[in-house]
Amino acid sequence: MSKKRYTEEQIIGFLKAPETSRPVTELCRQHGLSNGSFYT
Repeated sequence: MSKKRYTEEQIIGFLKAPETSRPVTELCRQHGLSNGSFYT
């Protein structure tokens, strides 16, 4: 299985997303990330 690669813009969007008051768990599931990857 190959790793997904995200652009710098996508990563910035993921990091700013919790400011929209959506749960991190929901955001991670939507973008196919684990919670651990998000916090790393």
